[in-house]
Amino acid sequence: MARIPDAFIDDLLARTDLVELIGARVPLKRQGREYSARCPFHDERSPSFTVSPVKQFYHCFGCGAHGTALSFLMNYDRMEFLDAVEELAKRVGVEVPRDTRVRNEDGDSREQYAALDAAAHFFQKQLETSDKARAYLDRRGVDVENRARFGIGYAPDSFDGLKSALGTDERKLALLEKTGMFSRSDSGRVYDKFRDRLMFPIHDRRGRVIAFGGRVFEKDDGPKYLNSPETSLFHKGRELYGLWQVRQAHTRIARLVVVEGYMDVVSLFQFGVTQAVATLGTATTPDHAELLFRNAADVYFCFDGDRAGRGAAWKAVESILPRMRDGRQAFFLFLPDGEDPDSIVRTEGAAGFEQRLQAATTLSEFFFAEQGKDVNLGSLEGKARLAERAKPYLAQIPDGAFRDLMRQRVTELTGVGATPAAATAAPAQRRTASPPRGGRGAAPKRSLVRTAIELLLQQPSLVRQMQPPHVFAALRQPGIGLLLELIEVVRERPDIGTGAILEHFAEREESGALAKLAIAEVLVAPETWAHEFIGALKSLDMETLRQREADLKQRLVEVGLSGLSPAEQDELRSLQPSIRRLELELRLFDDA
Repeated sequence: MARIPDAFIDDLLARTDLVELIGARVPLKRQGREYSARCPFHDERSPSFTVSPVKQFYHCFGCGAHGTALSFLMNYDRMEFLDAVEELAKRVGVEVPRDTRVRNEDGDSREQYAALDAAAHFFQKQLETSDKARAYLDRRGVDVENRARFGIGYAPDSFDGLKSALGTDERKLALLEKTGMFSRSDSGRVYDKFRDRLMFPIHDRRGRVIAFGGRVFEKDDGPKYLNSPETSLFHKGRELYGLWQVRQAHTRIARLVVVEGYMDVVSLFQFGVTQAVATLGTATTPDHAELLFRNAADVYFCFDGDRAGRGAAWKAVESILPRMRDGRQAFFLFLPDGEDPDSIVRTEGAAGFEQRLQAATTLSEFFFAEQGKDVNLGSLEGKARLAERAKPYLAQIPDGAFRDLMRQRVTELTGVGATPAAATAAPAQRRTASPPRGGRGAAPKRSLVRTAIELLLQQPSLVRQMQPPHVFAALRQPGIGLLLELIEVVRERPDIGTGAILEHFAEREESGALAKLAIAEVLVAPETWAHEFIGALKSLDMETLRQREADLKQRLVEVGLSGLSPAEQDELRSLQPSIRRLELELRLFDDA
C-alpha cells in the first residue's frame, strides 16, 4: 500500500460493488440491508458469512474471516496485494497511479524475470541431454509429468555453461549476475553459480521464476542444497517452494504440509500428496506463517524427530502463535530417525503418510510438552515456572477461543488464574465491582471507549464533530490508543469508509475486534450517532480530569504541598472548577 496513495485505495473500495464481486464467486442471499452465505473460508452447514454493501466489508461469525474487496481477492483468488488492486481498478475503469521510480523498478524487474525464465529453460534443455540427471530422477521415481510440473532441470558441470548460453553481452551478464545466477572470484572472474546440480526453479505466487535451488547427486559433492542468494526478487524468508504448484492443483486448499527439502515436495506430489511446500533452507519465519495461513486453515509441519527437528518445530511455534486466529489449526509430525517425507511416502504410500498426518501432535500438545520440560508439576515452584514460561507466548495469541482455551489449560496444569467458586458464580458482578480508578468503575470505562470506536466504524465522518487537542488522550485505559489512531486515520483520509478502515488495520492484532464492532448492530438510532459519539468523548474527558486529580492528590500525600511544583499546585486548584463545569456541560448535553 505504501507505493499506492491511500486516497486511491479508499476511492477504489468505495467504487467497487462488493456484493457483485463476492456474489460472482459465492452464492449470496439478501437479508435486510446485508447479504449472507456459507463461508467460503471454512466448512460450515449454516450461513455465518455476512457481506455489508454499505460498510464495504465482509465478516464470518464462524471463523472470523473478514475484510474488504481487496482482502477477499487476496484470500479467495489468492492474489498478491498489487494484483488485487489492479483487478479492482480494471473492474471500475481506473488506472492505478504509480510514480516514475516505481515504473522504472517495474521495468528492471521485468528484465530480471525474463532472465530467470531463460535460465530455467536452459536448465530444462540440459536435463534432456544429461543421462546422469535423468537416471537420477528415474531412480527417485519422478515421472515426466512431475518433472514438467516443477520445471526441474540440470546445471551442466561447467563454469560457463549458462554464461555462454545467455550472457552474450555485458548487459545480459550484469542482469544474470543481479539475479544471483553467477558468482565472482576474488580476482573478479565471473562464473556459473550452479554446476553439476539438479535444478529446481522457485516460483513466486504468480508463477514467475524468482530463484533456484540446486541439489547435488552425491553426498560428498558439496552442500546438499544450494540456493540462489537474496535479490530484489527473492527473499527466502517470504517464499515457499511448491506453493505455486499447490495452487494450480487445488481451487481450494484445505491444508498445507510443510517439509524441508525440494525432493520431499516433488516425491509427495508424485505419490498424490499435492499440498506439500518447503521452506528454503531457513526456519519458519513470521512471513512464512502468514503466507501459510493465508492459503490454508490447517498447517502440518513435518520435521525429523531428533533434537534439531524439534528445535525447528519450536521456531515454527514462535512464528505461528501470533497468527492463530480462531479457525486456524497447526500440527506437528515428527518422523522416525533416518526417515524423511520422501522415504516415508515411498515405503508407506500416500495412505501411510496420511495416517501419520492424522496422528500428528497438535500445536497445544507440543507447546505444553516443550514448556513443561524439566518442570516438576508436583511442586508449587514447578507450577509457577510453567505459568511464567507460558505467559509471554500466550499473550501473543490473538483474542478468541484458542487464546482462552490455552490460558484455561495453563490454569488446569498450574492453578494459576483460577478463581474462587463464589467469584466465578457471578462474573458480571465481579467485573462491575472492580476497584474504581479516577472515580469510575472499569466496566463503564471500557464501554465508553467501545461505544466511541463502534460509532466511528459505523460512520467515520463523525470525526468532523471534534477537534484536537483531545483531553482523553492522557487517560490510562485500554483502547484509548486505538481510538486516537482511528481518529487520526479518518482525519487524514476524510473520504475513508468502514471497509477501508478495516483494510488499514488488516495486519494488526486489533483487526478481529474491529471487524466484530463494525458488523455489530448498534443499539441506538443512526440519527443519534453524532450525539452519542460526542457524549462518549466528553465522558472520557471527565474521567481523564478525575484521573489527573487523583494523581496529584496522591502526590500531595506522598511529598506534601511543598513537594508539588508551582505548576502542579495551580493545576490541582483549577481541576475542581474544570470538573464541575464539565459535569454541568454533560448534564445539559444529556438533556438535549
